[in-house]
Amino acid sequence: MARRLEYVVPPEYDGKRAVAFLRGHCGFSARLVKKVKYTDGGMLLNGVYLRTVDPVKCGDTVSVLITDDEATPEPMHAPLDIVYEDDDIIVINKSPFMAMHPTHNHQGDTLANAVAAHLAAKGRSAAFRAVGRLDKGTSGLTVCALNPLSASKLSGKVKKQYCALVKGELHGEGTVSTPIYRPDPMKTLRACSDELGVESAVTHWTVERNFSGATLVRLDLETGRTHQIRVHMAHIGHPLAGDTMYGGFMPEIGHQLLHCRACRFIHPVTGEEMRFTAPFYPDFEAALELFGQVE
Repeated sequence: MARRLEYVVPPEYDGKRAVAFLRGHCGFSARLVKKVKYTDGGMLLNGVYLRTVDPVKCGDTVSVLITDDEATPEPMHAPLDIVYEDDDIIVINKSPFMAMHPTHNHQGDTLANAVAAHLAAKGRSAAFRAVGRLDKGTSGLTVCALNPLSASKLSGKVKKQYCALVKGELHGEGTVSTPIYRPDPMKTLRACSDELGVESAVTHWTVERNFSGATLVRLDLETGRTHQIRVHMAHIGHPLAGDTMYGGFMPEIGHQLLHCRACRFIHPVTGEEMRFTAPFYPDFEAALELFGQVE
């Protein structure tokens, strides 16, 4: 799906080369500038062909065509809880029972396939570019970029806040900063070790509600390592409810009770600050109600 954007040159870029304007004002990466440069009709200045070395003037209109050449996942319909959508991004409250990408274990029943089907129903298509992934079993807000520019500008810029139900009783707040490593390169399991850990990882936790034998915590990350919250909370003796990989607390739930409740970022095209929240999924709510009854 191609996306054409128009920008008006501000005074500070008067007389500057087009490449400087695209990189500095528009936030294009060098890779994306190169892609646009070699796209037919990729850059226009007041409707006329523009080269990257050409100067631009204050008040000029620069039109840029962003094409998407990457493969699109096979469309497979599945229910989606869409929180927000426009031409550049889509924000979804992901089900814990849905994987992000097709793998050898999941073919067709993933978020990527469902988003492709949703866009196809509107006569649109786009490669699947999730800005930060959520594990299968983890629910909550997932931001997907609908073109290369959005993906480039959002990478590493989406701030997320999580909630989890963990084993045992915690109080106040704390930080876990033990490095994470992968004991077996053939398995997804992670572990913590000050000696063996090769990936720095920092997780901040704050108690939201105490139950008898469990605690609801809010989690904020400084890093985004694979399984970071799950392995860090297990490391300090408080594994997540339902997480059979890192603890045996409430395995009957069938998945870890971890939910991305809030996120915020700057819109890649409009520059507007975007903030979203998403409610817990029913099984998470049911677990909280169960513990609330036995307090």
